[in-house]
Amino acid sequence: MAYTTIDKPTDYFNTITYTGSGTSTAYTVGFSPNFVWVKKRDTEATDHYLFNTISGTEEALYSNLTNAEETNANSVTSFDANGFTSGNSGGTNQSGHGYVAWNWKAGTSFTNDASATGIGTIDSTGSVNTDAGFSIISYTGTGSAGTVAHGLGAVPKMIIIKSRNTTSLWGVYHQAIGNTHGLFLNATNAATSLSAYWNNTSPTSSVFSLGGDADINKSSDPLIAYCFAEKQGYSKFGSYTGNGSSTDNSFIYTGFKIGWLMIKKTSGTSNWTIWDSVRQSNEINKPLWGDLSNAETAQSTVKLDLLSNGFKIRGNGSNVGSSGGSYIYMCFAENPFVSSTGVPATAR
Repeated sequence: MAYTTIDKPTDYFNTITYTGSGTSTAYTVGFSPNFVWVKKRDTEATDHYLFNTISGTEEALYSNLTNAEETNANSVTSFDANGFTSGNSGGTNQSGHGYVAWNWKAGTSFTNDASATGIGTIDSTGSVNTDAGFSIISYTGTGSAGTVAHGLGAVPKMIIIKSRNTTSLWGVYHQAIGNTHGLFLNATNAATSLSAYWNNTSPTSSVFSLGGDADINKSSDPLIAYCFAEKQGYSKFGSYTGNGSSTDNSFIYTGFKIGWLMIKKTSGTSNWTIWDSVRQSNEINKPLWGDLSNAETAQSTVKLDLLSNGFKIRGNGSNVGSSGGSYIYMCFAENPFVSSTGVPATAR
């Protein structure tokens, strides 16, 4: 049975759904979020809107696009003590439309002067939560190989990077595909050989490595990195192989009841599927797509169950369960399977 130091995961990650009001409205998350990812769910294609406290309010990136950061007026106008406030932007708060917001807490200010500390070679600043294994790191690209301090005090298992000023791909490192390959959050590509991304070097407990590729290290460009370390009973970043069954596909043990899950096929092209425990109860067949603006719609072959100790693939669609297909995932808990006091989570 899994042991965790995080008995209440919703203190660090939480999903909320809401109906847009069309006017400035505060939405309750349960903590002050540092990373807010909003998606309109219904009726029409709308981009994903990603905000963080380092870039600031109304400064949006879009996981399904290569666009540089844009000032999106009347979107997330403040990060509040217990949530966030949105104006009347169609991407975050159009009247009468359904939305989901996924929220992460970092919170502790972080600064590293690489020449002064001897940690890394590129200066970095940001916001860090070592308890939850999450940091948002800002740095300026150099165009040549270097290392960046991430502040976690643990090895990141997944890193997502985007240039703020330049049209560029979203670079993704995942421990299951290693330091010689990468993925792109905005695209369907299989794991791609990319020596110029991570300099063929795995992250350490203090830094992550960069090559000279312009997507993740363009000279003089400001970049944002979302860094995730694994915390037992709260988060997991792993891989699995699909078996091709349309009803009884792979089971993946995580050690907790999942609140949020993102999956990507690495052995072939596929979309990034995003699932959570708030929008649907099992059997879940309405993913959102991290690389697409599509509205939420039911799928016949892309479906799964979120269980008390992991997830079970229930479809054989290429996005989640093709026979012999290799997949990576990242997920966060709704409840630990067993808390620090030995109390088990209840099944769905």
